[in-house]
Amino acid sequence: MCEEKRSELLAKELIYKKKNVFEAKSADERAAMMAFAEDYKKWLDTSKTEREAVDTMVEMLSAAGFREYNLGDEVKAGDRLYLNNRGKSLFAITVGTKNIEDGVRITASHIDSPRLDLKPCPLYENEGVGYFKTHYYGGVRKYQWATIPLALHGVITKADGSLVKVNIGEDAGDPVFCISDLLPHLAKDQAQKTLSQAFTGEGLNIMVCTSPYMDGDEVVKDEGVKLNVMAMLNEKYGIVEADFLSAELEIVPAGKSVDVGLDRWLIGGYGHDDRCCAYTSLKAIMGAGETEYTNIVAFADKEETGSCGVSGMKCSLLIDIIENLAKAMGANPTVVRSKSICLSADVAAAYDPNYPEVYEKRNSAILHSGVALAKYTGSGGKGNTNDTSAEVVGFVRGMFDSENVIWQLAELGRVDQGGGGTVAMYVSQFNIDTIDIGVPVISMHAPFEVISKADLYEAYEAFVAFCK
Repeated sequence: MCEEKRSELLAKELIYKKKNVFEAKSADERAAMMAFAEDYKKWLDTSKTEREAVDTMVEMLSAAGFREYNLGDEVKAGDRLYLNNRGKSLFAITVGTKNIEDGVRITASHIDSPRLDLKPCPLYENEGVGYFKTHYYGGVRKYQWATIPLALHGVITKADGSLVKVNIGEDAGDPVFCISDLLPHLAKDQAQKTLSQAFTGEGLNIMVCTSPYMDGDEVVKDEGVKLNVMAMLNEKYGIVEADFLSAELEIVPAGKSVDVGLDRWLIGGYGHDDRCCAYTSLKAIMGAGETEYTNIVAFADKEETGSCGVSGMKCSLLIDIIENLAKAMGANPTVVRSKSICLSADVAAAYDPNYPEVYEKRNSAILHSGVALAKYTGSGGKGNTNDTSAEVVGFVRGMFDSENVIWQLAELGRVDQGGGGTVAMYVSQFNIDTIDIGVPVISMHAPFEVISKADLYEAYEAFVAFCK
């Protein structure tokens, strides 16, 4: 066997190259990635809304020995806690053995995804067809939501305060819903428009019903279809039309997540952004035993619309939790925050060879090259972003390398091509060092997103290393 040339040895030592899991991981490790993905897919299919995600995660945390925590409760080292915020966001906590003034390890993901919300007065009839009016939520590309099977998920709060859960379109034998589009034979004018003009927000109307209510053998002609819809919903859920006024009903893609490709190394489904980071960070803290540092894993709502509201990361609840934990352990909350570090766990844009013109490949996340770190996100001249320090990047690099985590550094895309943000800047404003990290995604924000099973698992491994 020929000895390596000095230049080859020097290149290995000096030149940075992204790792590929197929080269860097063993057959047993790759089998573990495949197995991990199966449980993730099952969870993803039962957690298509933020409320459903909270419900399933509370069940998992309870089974793993976590108990419910409320602000002001006493805590001690070794406690495993969760705080359920109004059923729409969630915090999992492990109280460490180390002095909390040495800082808290925070992982912050979000569990809302782009979708269509029903308007407060959604139901109407037009020429014998019953429709639901919608208001899109988050950064959707509207044309992607036409002519695909859709399901209705959510909750309705009735006037008496009782809560009704709704789920239509997922179970075997359920009907689904859809948004119509023009046939190509009649789409000449539509084809000349831009995408934003051809598909409008007010045009995303859901087909619900096409038959009128039958009063015995007599057809109800005056809004008979609308009456039929309400009669069926009343029979199934006991609601009246006014109950829509106090409802949170979401239109999401119907169906289950699936393997993509003959080799089955990709997962296609709805809501990878950002539930893949939520699930992996959840599994990491669930599997953590007694931890040295206190860990807080946040699962936030409203990230896709700006993180506002009592369930979004702009809410003070994360800081309230840190202050309550600090005070319960006789510590100074200001000192705790100053020594803490946060992984803003949100997905990255994976390089798509089909659209190379919008990426800068050297600084893009590549499928199967591990979890992606992002020093900054934002847009243009790094506008509206948390640009973390070199020291924080160096710390995270060293931690992942020591734990054999496959990772890569990535930007969102070409400069001035577009941009986006995460919850990072809402955490760092409280004097908490924060860096973005997440699973690379193809077709982000589409009803059918695609991720790598290998990258999913490396995100889990990264969060495990951080929890330690």
